[in-house]
Amino acid sequence: MLAGVRGRVSVDQPLGQRTWFRVGGAAECLFQPAHADDLAMAMRRFSPELPVLVLGACSNVIIRDGGVPGLVIRPGGGFAKIEVEPGAVIAGGAALDATVAETAAAAGLGGLEFLAGIPGSIGGAVRMNAGAYGSDMAAVLDWAEIISRDGTLMRLPASALRFGYRRSALPDGAVVVRARLRAEPADPAEVKERIAGVRAAREGSQPVRARTGGSTFRNPEPEVSGMKAWQLIDAAGCRGLTAGGAQVSEKHCNFLINTGDATAADLETLGETVRRRVLETSGVTLHWEIRRIGLPAAGESVNSIEEPVA
Repeated sequence: MLAGVRGRVSVDQPLGQRTWFRVGGAAECLFQPAHADDLAMAMRRFSPELPVLVLGACSNVIIRDGGVPGLVIRPGGGFAKIEVEPGAVIAGGAALDATVAETAAAAGLGGLEFLAGIPGSIGGAVRMNAGAYGSDMAAVLDWAEIISRDGTLMRLPASALRFGYRRSALPDGAVVVRARLRAEPADPAEVKERIAGVRAAREGSQPVRARTGGSTFRNPEPEVSGMKAWQLIDAAGCRGLTAGGAQVSEKHCNFLINTGDATAADLETLGETVRRRVLETSGVTLHWEIRRIGLPAAGESVNSIEEPVA
């Protein structure tokens, strides 16, 4: 099926150690394309019925213990190129957010410093409209080039992605190949200083040295509660709460931590317990921001509460 396509294909490939949580099962099939043309060629050959999941830096995912059926696509180094042009940075979908911020700073371009505070890659940032420290992708994106599920390469303007809070209308199964991010001329030293400030703020408030992901739950709309997710979690008495080897961070209670021997089920169970307690104490139902992917292991179950419609 993939004759002539460059890249790596592996079967029953463990995914857990690729994630920031270091938990989870294997991919039934993992495809790591070398370049965009290889990915497009492969997508055209795959059956439309084949389940396809795209993974990036795996900073905001829980891979369930039973693994992921179907095909997992993880773009590699060929998708990480970063180019600088007047007033913009063009970044590959696999380029790390922090590296894009640093590249812009070195080129004397400002406005992308917020990316230094977001763990993950540009492709995931586009899909989730990732944001931090006063900005987000919707504020800086000009266009994104994607390869659709049927192998078509297309360039979408930012308006076509219909960005909302931590979401976009990126088609299912699509892979972000490149994105153009607007930036402004600025003094490199000042930009680097702002990046250092973002990193210091993040390290001072988040458990960045633990086995963790990004924010676990989206902040509710202000009119819903007037409180951020971490405040609701704290008020519900969940700071430091544990389930198996998983723990709600004492440092920032909108982060879950693998204390060393957690399973994916431990993390998801703990997250659902937090959601339940917040609902009971405040009447607010939190939305997961971290993606939970794949199947539970045999005999595992997580007692979930209904996920509200975004």
